[in-house]
Amino acid sequence: MTEQGSGKAWLPYREGRSLLPISTPRRARQRPFCAPAFRESRAFREGICVVQRTSSWGPDYFHKVVDCQWACPAHTPVPEYIRLIADGRYTDAYMINWKSNVFPGILGRTCDRPCEPACRRGRVEEEPVAICRLKRVAADNKSDIHARLPAPAAQSNGKRVALVGCGPASLTVARDLAPLGYELTLIDAEMKAGGMIRSQIPRFRLPEEVIDEEVGYITALGGMELRFGERVDSLKGLLDQGYDAVFVGSGAPRGRDLEIPGRVEGAANIHIGIDWLANVSFGHIDKIGKRVIVLGGGNTAMDCCRTSRRLGGEDVKVIVRSGFEEMKASPWEKEDAIHEDIPIINYRVPKAFTHMDGKLTGVLFEVVKAEYDEKGRRRLVPSGEPDEHYECDDVLVAVGQENAFPWIERDIGLEFNEWDMPKVDEVTFQSTNPRVFFGGDAAFGPKNIIWAVAHGHEAAVSIDKFCQGEDVSQRPAPDFSLISQKMGIHEWSYDNDVSNDHRFRVPLREKAEALKDVRLEVELGFDQALGLKEAQRCLNCDVETVFADSLCIECDACVDICPMDCITFTADGEEADLRPRLKAPALNLEQDLYVSGALPTGRVMVKDEDVCLHCGLCAERCPTGAWDMQKFFLKMTHAGEAGCRTK
Repeated sequence: MTEQGSGKAWLPYREGRSLLPISTPRRARQRPFCAPAFRESRAFREGICVVQRTSSWGPDYFHKVVDCQWACPAHTPVPEYIRLIADGRYTDAYMINWKSNVFPGILGRTCDRPCEPACRRGRVEEEPVAICRLKRVAADNKSDIHARLPAPAAQSNGKRVALVGCGPASLTVARDLAPLGYELTLIDAEMKAGGMIRSQIPRFRLPEEVIDEEVGYITALGGMELRFGERVDSLKGLLDQGYDAVFVGSGAPRGRDLEIPGRVEGAANIHIGIDWLANVSFGHIDKIGKRVIVLGGGNTAMDCCRTSRRLGGEDVKVIVRSGFEEMKASPWEKEDAIHEDIPIINYRVPKAFTHMDGKLTGVLFEVVKAEYDEKGRRRLVPSGEPDEHYECDDVLVAVGQENAFPWIERDIGLEFNEWDMPKVDEVTFQSTNPRVFFGGDAAFGPKNIIWAVAHGHEAAVSIDKFCQGEDVSQRPAPDFSLISQKMGIHEWSYDNDVSNDHRFRVPLREKAEALKDVRLEVELGFDQALGLKEAQRCLNCDVETVFADSLCIECDACVDICPMDCITFTADGEEADLRPRLKAPALNLEQDLYVSGALPTGRVMVKDEDVCLHCGLCAERCPTGAWDMQKFFLKMTHAGEAGCRTK
């Protein structure tokens, strides 16, 4: 579908499920808001549609302005639940999260936070809103939610689905399918559900009781057979048991090794990071040597080094081949490690494990430096400095994870690519064997919990459609609405006062106490008072400026009052021409311009959404009501919900 006169492609929701920017136009031209895709939504059916001319159309544009929700793989309505927290409605805030991301208490402690780098607050000052930790505020302060969970299915629908692995992707699929009457069989080699949530995230970051609680909400939905302590040795054998569909959510269970000289001789004290963390989590390991070297620069390496400090490691170092800024670990994970007196040494490439009399003595490193070619591509080259040797008692290797599918036969119609990964459709999560679906790390390699949840939701839609004889490629549209927040001449139904507070720090347990116990949670979380203050930093990006061309008298009052110089009335032109000549040049090419149709003088109104504070001053100042503040709410359509099936 192409926007008239622009030559740029729009992606209607009926033609594709993805809400990530695929080919979104930089400019949005005039078209009626109540377009066909919107008329098919619940909002229109219930009379919520705002029938007026606006400068852009469709949920993609308005959704993209809500940067945090757009960036979230599960598209959680972030500003909505933050407002509920500010209002003290913690249970309501929790349920919005639970519907979208399934594990609010877990993610509120461990999420990789793709929403926070996208947060508008981080563009108008240094620090984004603490979105992740506010999720925990809702989880910590909610009341009992059992009465608000979906009711167990009254009867089976006769369809059987096996789920291999019981991690976040499989649990999400189970959460979505159980209320629809599916007979689910969850199979996991461990004795408890949770997958990598339970095995690879240390208890000082994520207490066991939080995992048990949120996994328990899912298993309480009924219709599930839980087969723990059981390995699946043959996918062919599983399919032969008559399941209508199989979901593979087995994760990326194999940590990469480091095959350098001395690996065999020092093997007794060289440990694969994710395996070692699992053994700690399940109580099989409770100590380590005093001198520990952790190899790797990702979040697993940070968990390894911090766990080592709690199991007897006194001299713990993280040694990385890349620079500090290029490390894959989240910035806050690196900060936490440094706070616990763990040095991070960069630009060191391991050459050999040293040993004496069959015992590990240390690691020899080559010192490298980064060089960049004319295209900005980095490569590491020898620095010319002498090699460095670091003594240690134990080494933890955390240099990446790999998928392993020795249990999947190659003669069952399931194709693998050149990296020995199953060929999986990125939209439907269906493999080349139509009965087999993948999700989480098993689908496209290691990511994080929130991506596994997003995969699970989409796979559940596909499994439901497949089992009901429908085309899995036909993805359901989400519901969305756009509703005016006007309550009076200068009064809105949301708090549009912009807080000047800087980001509040999450209280931590005293370091000396925290390092004594590997199961003692370090972060104490925001209390209600701090949670309120942090929630007030949210700029309510989902309450959006909507412009009606026909009401504008071009008085420029909105231009004068805008504190960020977002609004410009100017002669029309192409995007590349418009951006530099706005009142404040629009330099962020990832944020679309908001462009009106031609006004009486021939000019157009152009708004740069990038640094808009959503303060509503333009709408308050406008003498004709051409500007309005309207709340955009988008709800993803999950398996079995209205609009998901076509029959």
